Amino acid sequence: MISDLRLRSKILRLFPVVGQLSQLHQDEFFGVVARTDLERGSSVCGEGQQCTHLPLVLSGNVRVFKLSESGREITLYRIEPGQSCVLTASCMIGGSPFPANAVIEEDVAVLLVPLAQVQRWLQDSPAWRDFLFSLVAERLAEVISVVEEVAFRRVDARIADYILSKADASGRLERTHQTIAFDLGTSREVVTRILKDLECRGIIRLARGELQLRDRSALELISK
Repeated sequence: MISDLRLRSKILRLFPVVGQLSQLHQDEFFGVVARTDLERGSSVCGEGQQCTHLPLVLSGNVRVFKLSESGREITLYRIEPGQSCVLTASCMIGGSPFPANAVIEEDVAVLLVPLAQVQRWLQDSPAWRDFLFSLVAERLAEVISVVEEVAFRRVDARIADYILSKADASGRLERTHQTIAFDLGTSREVVTRILKDLECRGIIRLARGELQLRDRSALELISK
């Protein structure tokens, strides 16, 4: 149950759908959801598990990924404040087990909405139904984009695009080679080899746990 007024205000700001629910559903929402904190590295849900609660993230972030038989990971998407998990939502709608893995990347505060309410509101509340369907539509497009990237685009081009999109205004990117590999669905060895080649060509400069972009134009050409 959520009775703290400041927390209620934060929830309404991050998840406008709650304010769009009928007063009856809104009262029920604050009565049944539970707030919990999860530490970095904690597993939220594993492949094949049943989904019992829909997470609504208040702070921190969760990484959702697939793990191949060979142990290679590919990041499907991240769940950040104001977002929820499309795979959990689709599992609850269809009654299927969770098809991926979810782990806490940064300490998370999250609201957990019970399965029974998720399914019932889907029938009773147009606002909640629109929220879930828009969540599925938005994230599905993102997941398809990830699959297309892995299947059809060169790894060096994907790494170049990753650096360009993730680096800050000064060109600095704080990521380990392993994190980049996870995000792009390739091996750490491949990432290291390509990054070292980019460094030798004067396009980036490598340091422990980070890199610095030195020649944006050259990297943009590689990303094409």
